[in-house]
Amino acid sequence: MTSAAAYTSARFIDIHVVQSVPFANLNRDDNNSVKTVRYGDTDRTRVSSQSWKRAVRQYFQHSIGEHALRTRRVGARVAHLLENERGWPTGLAQRAGQHAAAGSSIKFEIGKNEPVVLTNAMVYVPGTAVTELADLAEEFRAALDGAKDIKKSTDKSVLPQDRIDTILRSRNGVINLFGRMLAEVDDAGVDGAVQVAHALTTHGTDVELDYFSAVDDVTSTWGDTTGSAHMGHAEFSAGVFYRYATVDISDLLTNLGGDRPAAKELTEAFIEAFILSLPQAKKTATAPHTIPDLVHLSVRSDRPLSYAAAFEKPVRSHHDGGYAGPSRAALDAYATAAHKLLGRRGVLASGWASLDDKDLNGLGTRTESFPELIDLAVTAALGPADAEVHA
Repeated sequence: MTSAAAYTSARFIDIHVVQSVPFANLNRDDNNSVKTVRYGDTDRTRVSSQSWKRAVRQYFQHSIGEHALRTRRVGARVAHLLENERGWPTGLAQRAGQHAAAGSSIKFEIGKNEPVVLTNAMVYVPGTAVTELADLAEEFRAALDGAKDIKKSTDKSVLPQDRIDTILRSRNGVINLFGRMLAEVDDAGVDGAVQVAHALTTHGTDVELDYFSAVDDVTSTWGDTTGSAHMGHAEFSAGVFYRYATVDISDLLTNLGGDRPAAKELTEAFIEAFILSLPQAKKTATAPHTIPDLVHLSVRSDRPLSYAAAFEKPVRSHHDGGYAGPSRAALDAYATAAHKLLGRRGVLASGWASLDDKDLNGLGTRTESFPELIDLAVTAALGPADAEVHA
């Protein structure tokens, strides 16, 4: 038996990442421009939390082997499954998908370009929910055979609303961690256990225009004319990013009904996903597949603490060039000052791993690898794998 006294007071795991990203455009706005933010009276490159969170979620889902589906077209997915995997006639499969989408508590509308019903709100359900809705359609196939297609928003489904809503309330590890907003279905909302900040560069950046042309292979071979087949331009930038997220252990345990082993597994997978994921925009043109220069994890009992203010004054490049080294030093200096100001209030454990061989004493215990660092923090927060908790 392991005493729980060392970790039952843990509330948050803060994740701080310093990462150098070369010439890239990880996250574009509606004009295909690099996203920016002005902070400390300096223009920085920014990657939205939504963009990086999606990359994290995709990595996380692959890691734990569970998937969640976020869509307005859940009916179309049901119809596709029934037709292509269970051999239903096309028309009947489409009708079943319509009734599955129209039968919940969520209002719906009719698709303009295809015979599908679209829920007004995106549902966010485990991937298995589509199979469960298809099973429900199988059960009510006779009723669907005799039913009419859903053609207007006042049409009623022949499938039972309570059973569809029950499926829409279902959740898995992905939803328990990231949360779900679904107000139209009673008791379907799930408070997210993670908070993710927008990433921003630790220093000022300039957006650069890359002009490019495409060569016509036939023209190039024949040499009978000059000029390119296409010309265009795209925006890019480069820099060292500060990234931050926090895991609310208490909220996660609430979502999981107090299941600590499950919370430990999900937290480890999320931290790894946050550290190693990268948004995929323009990846074929830039391949910006770097790893973090520094990761610092802190287990706290009081409140989350971002170190973004360490970079309100933009770091200056090292005398030999580069922002990565000064960014790591600035993070260490800010952590040291913050702990002095707060009296290390609330810090239960902290550690770091880095490419740098210099000591960063303000960041806690040095570890040799990201897996070792993750194990240190998660064990401090949730206990070892065989721990027992006694009230």
